[in-house]
Amino acid sequence: MGQDVRSPRGPRCVALVGPFQSGKTTLLEAILARTGAIRTAGSVDAGTSVGDASAEARNHKMSVGLTAATTTFMGDSYTFLDCPGSVEFAHDMRMALPAVDAAVVVCEADEKKLPQLQLILRELEELAIPRFLFLNKIDRANKRVRETLATLQPASRVPLVLRQIPIWNGDLIEGFVDLALERAFVYREHKPSEVVALEGGNLDREKEARFSMLEKLADHDDALMEQLLEDIQPPRDAVFDDLARELREGVICPVLLGSALRENGVLRLLKALRHESPAIAETAKRLGAPETKDALAYVFKTVHLQHGGKLSLARLLAGRLDDGATLTSSSGETGRVSGILAAGGAFDTKRASAEAGDTVALGKLDAIKTGDTVASGKTAPPSLVKVEPTSPVLAMSVAATDRKDDVKLGQALLRLNEEDPSLTQIQNARTHDTVLWGQGEMHLRVAVERLRDRFGVNVKSHPPAIGYQETIRKPITQRGRHKKQSGGHGQFGDVVLEVKPLPRGSGFSFEETVVGGAVPRNYIGAVEEGVVDGLQKGPLGFPVVDVHVCLTDGSYHSVDSSDLAFRTAARIGVSEALPNCHPVLLEPIHMVEIVCPTDATAKINAILSARRGQILGFDTREGWAGWDCVRAAMPEAEIGDLIVELRSATAGAGSFTRQFDHMAEVTGRTADQIIAAHRVAA
Repeated sequence: MGQDVRSPRGPRCVALVGPFQSGKTTLLEAILARTGAIRTAGSVDAGTSVGDASAEARNHKMSVGLTAATTTFMGDSYTFLDCPGSVEFAHDMRMALPAVDAAVVVCEADEKKLPQLQLILRELEELAIPRFLFLNKIDRANKRVRETLATLQPASRVPLVLRQIPIWNGDLIEGFVDLALERAFVYREHKPSEVVALEGGNLDREKEARFSMLEKLADHDDALMEQLLEDIQPPRDAVFDDLARELREGVICPVLLGSALRENGVLRLLKALRHESPAIAETAKRLGAPETKDALAYVFKTVHLQHGGKLSLARLLAGRLDDGATLTSSSGETGRVSGILAAGGAFDTKRASAEAGDTVALGKLDAIKTGDTVASGKTAPPSLVKVEPTSPVLAMSVAATDRKDDVKLGQALLRLNEEDPSLTQIQNARTHDTVLWGQGEMHLRVAVERLRDRFGVNVKSHPPAIGYQETIRKPITQRGRHKKQSGGHGQFGDVVLEVKPLPRGSGFSFEETVVGGAVPRNYIGAVEEGVVDGLQKGPLGFPVVDVHVCLTDGSYHSVDSSDLAFRTAARIGVSEALPNCHPVLLEPIHMVEIVCPTDATAKINAILSARRGQILGFDTREGWAGWDCVRAAMPEAEIGDLIVELRSATAGAGSFTRQFDHMAEVTGRTADQIIAAHRVAA
């Protein structure tokens, strides 16, 4: 069965991940209490937990950002990264995962959360991160563990291997049997479990469950398979070696039981992490880190403290990093470390240096961004990690409540984007609005709260403007004349314009066919500018597109004509022509692709139809068992809050991408309502 592959001692970094409200933050509290980092475990509901310590997390009683906490267990240092479970805040998890040695997937026996669990396990599988599944809230279990495992298995592409079985006392679980150790334990609330005799029915169940575990391990160990066939009991150390090796190779996902709230099963989880999860050397190898004596680190999170400036949370992959060292990023930016702090709590524990494997916060690296690989050498290191934010799904226009805070708002939004690259802003060129894009309703709400509470900027918000336009159906010839006399030089411009529609998507074109110098050549440019001015706002109130304008004739005055006069005349001509050209409203149509669990597809189709969506087809999602992909053409106006309804219909797991496709005519009552609403807003 090979050599002992159990992990060497050294600093570890472990991610706590799992579906929304599965108990990750409560598990972190239990770990910190069990290892003596805190006196007693705090509570999320009471607002006393180490995790979820921000004002926003306390307010919503949920994780809205990553929390790091460092503790020691049996002489080794462990940094746990408590990652948000909501898909809206998943970018923190996705940035942090490359840095960790292993992940603990916290879940419960809830079939409704299966799609969320699948999303998280798929992320871990694709990154080849060793993972344990911690079946939480086992004290509330109302079905057998094997039934639960059969329910959860479709979420994982590798076998879920049961490491423990529960000890039942009637309908209650009072302890567990460790199948690798072959020992029985009885839970004691907020205390270590007590070893009890393994006998009777529990012994029979243990033998059956242990054989099932060994069978799954033997799928990847020929020697173990031979022993099982010959009915030879394998040595216990060899079983542990197999568990460690197969965990690291990603061919199994061990399942442990417990109750984070009661601190049950926590020590057994910690011992499994200690003996079986890899350490920094293997993590660096997985990331493709070069062998180097220089300090090499990956920055997975940026935090702006109200009074402490910018901190960069980083995992040191190799070498030794001293305070004051100069680091160079993979993009060539440099920065001098001003403070090395322990990752966790209030970031107030200073360190003189960090060693390979340590997870630390580095101060004042202003030019270094989340996702950067940094090194202390003279040359820029290769970029080891590239995590693109998922496409945003919800937007809102924001503006400072007090106009004097406009500059402050811009700076605060840049800092928010540094902390969370999945939150982005754009400037609407037509309306001049600042539009904030995020991953959902709660994501944007928390962003507004952070602007207020951390950066002191109160903002007002409203739905972003829809990109309506208008066009014409009928050609017309129109004269535009501007004449003004007010003492001294007057103003005179006179043009004749042919205005006609163009095919959809053509935009705007201008030409002139003036003969005989009716309009001097030097004024032609001003006429075109006037035409463009006149198309900025058509008779329905929106920019006019797909129009061809030809200057055919006109007249001028040798003294009173000017660029301004001809520009004004052209604008007047266009403005008077458009109402007579049968104007029609255009709305942007987007191609939308929705991914959702198959059992929600019918609901999604109904949602799309109710939002004027044209369903183009659906298919099974490639490589995702139990998921569908639905394609539809939808008006931009109907996509606005689509994600809210979509997440509600899919237990928070569904999402979509969109891409502009074309402009389409809107007529009848819908057009009348859009035009009326626009006039009221204006």
